[in-house]
Amino acid sequence: MTAQALAGALADERRRTVFAAIVLGARDVPAVVARTGLPARDAAVAVRRLTDAGVLADGGGLRVDAERLREFARAGAASPAAPAANQRETILRTFLRDGALTRLPAQRGRRRVLLEHITERTFEPGRRYPEREVDEALRRWCEGGDADHVTLRRYLIDDMLLTRERGVYWRTGP
Repeated sequence: MTAQALAGALADERRRTVFAAIVLGARDVPAVVARTGLPARDAAVAVRRLTDAGVLADGGGLRVDAERLREFARAGAASPAAPAANQRETILRTFLRDGALTRLPAQRGRRRVLLEHITERTFEPGRRYPEREVDEALRRWCEGGDADHVTLRRYLIDDMLLTRERGVYWRTGP
């Protein structure tokens, strides 16, 4: 996981609230619900997403995975900076033709550059989108290429650039 993905995991207010409750001693979902006042379902979803992101560990009760956070910090300090502007443009020229996605890069770093570009040009921060609208917007990116909108949507969610809950999506990444 990258520092950006970690930030994405904590970008949602409910996940930050749940994270804070666990830092302050909540060890299971009922305790998180009691501390935060969140609905049980929202708390459980936030716990699952934070656990999937590697922020929380669930061995003998919920806890912040401090060692994993240290690994993220070390990896972030050791990794090179984001691709320079000319590298970014090269990646976009390679995988986009006339505003459409030709294919999705196999290399994660290149794919992330492309996904961020699509997110920035398709979804407004703070706005909520029904699934149908997200699919229509992503289909336009995929017209005439080898990628399909469902795969593109999955990558956007997996890379925490979009968040989905009950068929509603919103932008969470940079």
